Formats: sequence, C-alpha cells, structure tokens
Amino acid sequence: MLDIKRIRKHTDEVAAGLAKRGYHLDVDAFNELDARRRALDMRSQGLLSERKQASRKVGELVKQGVPVDEAKQTVDVTLARLSAELDEVVADSRAVQAALDELLLTIPNVPAPEVPEGASEDDNLEILRWGEPRAFDFPVMDHVDLGAREGLLDFDEATKIAASRFAVLRGPLARLHRALIQFMLDLHSQEHGYTELNVPYLVNADSLRGTGQLPKFEEDLFRVVRDPALYLIPTAEVPVTNLVRDTIVDALPLKFVCHSPCFRSEAGSYGRDTRGMIRQHQFEKVELVQMVRPEDSSAALEALTGHAETVLQRLGLPYRKVLLCGGDIGFSSLKTYDLEVWLPGQQKYREISSCSNFGDFQARRMMARWRDPVDAKPAYLHTLNGSGLAVGRTLVAVLENYQQADGSVAVPEPLRPYMGGVMRI
Repeated sequence: MLDIKRIRKHTDEVAAGLAKRGYHLDVDAFNELDARRRALDMRSQGLLSERKQASRKVGELVKQGVPVDEAKQTVDVTLARLSAELDEVVADSRAVQAALDELLLTIPNVPAPEVPEGASEDDNLEILRWGEPRAFDFPVMDHVDLGAREGLLDFDEATKIAASRFAVLRGPLARLHRALIQFMLDLHSQEHGYTELNVPYLVNADSLRGTGQLPKFEEDLFRVVRDPALYLIPTAEVPVTNLVRDTIVDALPLKFVCHSPCFRSEAGSYGRDTRGMIRQHQFEKVELVQMVRPEDSSAALEALTGHAETVLQRLGLPYRKVLLCGGDIGFSSLKTYDLEVWLPGQQKYREISSCSNFGDFQARRMMARWRDPVDAKPAYLHTLNGSGLAVGRTLVAVLENYQQADGSVAVPEPLRPYMGGVMRI
C-alpha cells in the first residue's frame, strides 16, 4: 500500500500519478477519515492523561480535609466517566482506522514518472525487438493443429475430466514441457544467481493481501471452502514474496526462482483466447522474485527483465520488449516491462513474461523490512518479480516457431539434453 504520510503531504502529486492509470483518488474521503482518526487519537491521549491525573486526586482532596472514603468515591465517579468516554473514543478510533485501512488497500501503486500515458495495451511503448520472425515456405499451423497430431495436445479430454480451458499433454509434448521447466530453472539458478524454491500451492488470505491480489482481485482466484479459507495460487509470486512477510531481513538482495502451477478463473476474459493454451485456468510458470534495497530496485528491474529475455534468446524465439503505459500497468506495480514472443500461428506478438518493480508497495502491506547497516534501523525493502518464463506460452512459441513442413517440430538445441538427445517430435 501507499505510505499514508506521502498521501497526506503530497496529495495532489499522488492523485495526479494515480490519474495516469485511470484511478480517481477520493481525496475528500481520505482527508475526512485521516482527520477523524487523528482527532480521535488526540482525544484518546487526552483522556488517558486526564484519567492519570484524576487518579492522583484522592491525596489532594484528603489534604484539603475531605474524608478518605468521600475522596475515593468522588475520584471513582470521575474515573468511571473518563473510562467510559475513553472506551467509546477507542471504539470509534478502531472503526475509523478500519475504514481508512480498507480505503488504503484499494488504492493502487503510483506509476513511476517514466511510465507513459495511455489507456490500454495499444498505448504501451516498444523498447526493442530481438530476432527476426521466420519466413515459412509452407502453410503455417498454430499450436492447436500441431499438437493434434497423434493426440499430443488434447483439449476435449481435459474438458471431460475438468472443464474448458484445460489441456492434456502426452508423450514427447509432455516431455518438451518438462524440458522447458528444467532448462529455465537451471539457467536462472546456475547462471543468474537465483536460489531455487519449492513452495505451497495453497495460500491464506493474508498472503494474497500482502502481494495485492486481495481484496481487489478475489473474483479471479480459486477459493478452497474451509475455515480459514485457502486459495490456489495465481502465481508463485504470492508464496515466495510472502517469505519475508512480518520479517526484518539482515542482508539484501534476496533472489529466488520457483516453478509452480498457477490457477486463475480468468474472470472478465470471457470469449478471449478460447482456442488453445494461451489463456488457461491452470498453467505453469518459472517465476523470478527479488527483494532488494530501495536504491537498487530500478537497476534490479532491468537485470531481472534481462534474465527473462535470456531464455527467449537462448531458445531463438523472436520477441519484443514493451514498457506498459499507466492504463495497462498492474495494481501493485510501479513500473512493468512485458516481453511478447512472436507466434507465427497468430501472426502477432503475445505476452510471455511480465516483469515488475513494486517499490515498497507490497512491503508495506506485508511489513517486510530490512535493517540498514548505516543506522541499524528497520526500513521497508523493495520487491520485484517476473516470469522467467510462462511455460505453456513458451511451449506454444516453440511449437509454432520450430514447426516443419511435415508437421513435426524441431527441438531447440538448448532443450535437447533434457529430451534425451531427441532432435524432432
């Protein structure tokens, strides 16, 4: 969440930054709640002081000649009145604080100054393109038709055993999917310095609030009905980032890589990408997460994005890198790069990784801090994450970009050791 002091002192600046993403900050509602909370806090402190002073009145009254019992009775009446009023003020203060906290949880992050203006993905800023899309001398098939050969990719069977927007992978295609995961994990852990993790696929509500999925995006989550409720993770970002929740870290940076399945209801995406594996309820990602010092987060975003780009480059997949505009940036993000891979079957670039710097936005929600060695005081750290990469979409890109005239698919050279030397499927 945003620093309340920042909103209080720089209200117009924060409101203008949020307007870049199309969010209207209700300044009047914030100011009213903030003023009421501070006034109630001041009244609470005043009543505590009055009660403390009143408790000393017995001795003063006795010195003035008032009988002890009468003095105690007089003071008890005053203390009872003050305590009753204090209880009322404290209850009001808690209610106002709860309303203020609820408001703060719904306010998105303020985009960085360099984030471009814009209302949708059409306004994103292209930073670079890598690789040239392949020129085919035969009719191009998409991954659905390629996978249908020998039943290697089956959506009907998945619908039978689950629902639409699921897939069954068989034989060499399932192995290619696994090879991509192992290749990515090895690359990031052995060459990019990330520590590999294996984490729970179910998380509690506190974890989702910490990374910003709750309360705003609850409809996009799969909730397991139990008490307390658990949710299937929408991304490994949630459990991995929450490792530092309610923690003071002594040394930074922390760099983690984690493969996991991801589960999303895709609420609001009805009718979009219904063909194939582009938008599924269950998919897999290799996620990169970093926790860094505040002064290092801008450079860390460039490095993390570069790590995701390396996967595409090693696999020889053409892609472009775009800086998301204010209207397309995620709720918690300060700045986001999307990597979009070229898909011959669609004749367009499609997102395969989203790499974001959240600043201290998630850290404030999680109470995730580090101890600055300069003054030894705890301070909020900065968090970042990005897909390195989305496995299913990478599989789609490999199938379509490496397809052959006979319908087979060449295996990219970096994946062959993970495929037992197989060169074509």
